Amino acid sequence: MSSGLRTAALMALLIVLFVLIGEAIGGQQGMVIAFFFAVAMNFFSYWFSDKIVLMMYRAREIQREDAPELYDMVDRLRQRAGLPMPRVYVIPSEQPNAFATGRNPKHSAVAVTQGIVRLLQREELEGVIAHELAHIKHRDILISSIAATLAAAITMLARFAFFFGPSSDRDRGGNALAALLMLILAPLAAMLIQMAISRAREFAADRGGAQICGKPRALAQALQKLEQGVAHIPMEEGNPATAHMFIVHPFSGGGFARLFSTHPPTEERIRRLLELERTGF
Repeated sequence: MSSGLRTAALMALLIVLFVLIGEAIGGQQGMVIAFFFAVAMNFFSYWFSDKIVLMMYRAREIQREDAPELYDMVDRLRQRAGLPMPRVYVIPSEQPNAFATGRNPKHSAVAVTQGIVRLLQREELEGVIAHELAHIKHRDILISSIAATLAAAITMLARFAFFFGPSSDRDRGGNALAALLMLILAPLAAMLIQMAISRAREFAADRGGAQICGKPRALAQALQKLEQGVAHIPMEEGNPATAHMFIVHPFSGGGFARLFSTHPPTEERIRRLLELERTGF
């Protein structure tokens, strides 16, 4: 399925989920209100999801004079990839990580944390940025940004259903049960939406990034360092609904939550990159 069709399917699923939650909260009237809210949310997320995610992490846009080495690195690699120059952002977090966002290659951004700039060697950081540029080139960024925004909205609405759902005497018990179910099921639905973002896209971005920077081993070494880095410094701010956007899973936790991670095992990603180095592109 193409990125455009997956994006449309994701938006349609959001409408269905919101209508069901709206009906549980307020019956037919709640269903109608939720429908129009979902339509508005789809429009808003299409045009502004990248800005929402960047604001969520307090990312600051930089120009060349702010960080010449980082800016020139992005510029050099995007030329190799045949892409327009993305906006460059720095996230004030010590966790080593990075992500790309935007509607399309002409309206894209690459964000890196302060921690990743400090941790990685030059060639390793080039590999990470090349990976993010590959996401832009493959047009993964729109559906990633929209999924993050919509999943966060579903979670918020589920909590609203639990705390502010109707409690009239005629159906108090039923509505309370419905609200509780939505509190449980809506975050689960949000994670399922993220699962619609195939894990294969990370393998494809690793391969594309290795081709752009020309050094699969450098990207493999970066992934190994990042996996260890995020384990020691979990992301303190942000929303778990955005986890799929980062090059490695940024939030701590395991068990049930990990089952829904959109990231393939880092060990397998490293193995494939090293195999790519041995066999060539």
